[in-house]
Amino acid sequence: MNYLQILLLILVLIFSGCTQNSQSTLKADNQTDNTKSNDKEEILKLIKQVIIWGDSKESIGLLPVLTDSKDSVYIGFDMIELKSNLDKLKETNYFATEFIENYRQIIVTLDKKLRNGEYEKWFVGDLPTFIFANDYSPWWNGQESFPIEKGMVELINLDKDKGEFDFACGDKGHGCDGLENYKMRFRVVKEDNKWKISYLEGFNFKESTRKDGVPEKTTTR
Repeated sequence: MNYLQILLLILVLIFSGCTQNSQSTLKADNQTDNTKSNDKEEILKLIKQVIIWGDSKESIGLLPVLTDSKDSVYIGFDMIELKSNLDKLKETNYFATEFIENYRQIIVTLDKKLRNGEYEKWFVGDLPTFIFANDYSPWWNGQESFPIEKGMVELINLDKDKGEFDFACGDKGHGCDGLENYKMRFRVVKEDNKWKISYLEGFNFKESTRKDGVPEKTTTR
């Protein structure tokens, strides 16, 4: 074998290796894209299920209130009913541990501040004197709803075990029964090999426990 034949053989081997590497990379990229696409479909289905469930009769009473002896003023929250709510959230298999604990912390904090007089008196029949579930649905993070089938998810970031999305109305947030630019930020994590909700914008802790009438501060979505 002469020099030119050896050089040709080397070039052929190099080209073959590059081609195989390119094909392997392309295959891996395609597999990643397919996985992300499947995950997005699963997550879209999940967020729709959560919103439908949250507004259904099977859902929890978000504010398990206690009244005074005259049933005229709300004085705090029922911790036994709260425990029942936490169990129901877990049983749905929709919610991650992080979400359930955040909801618990919201109610415990509201209870403490009501009892300490950090909020204005909350009279039976009136809206809450704090922000959480105050004339809006935390599941939607708003007052208005829309046909759930029109909702879509917009990817913020996603890896193998966590992700962040906006749930949006219509095409890029437009064209959904008069609503424009509807977006609700939410996050998911993989628990027990299943995507679950770890955060909903309507359950933001700082915003939820803010006293009604106090100017809104910038909150982290």
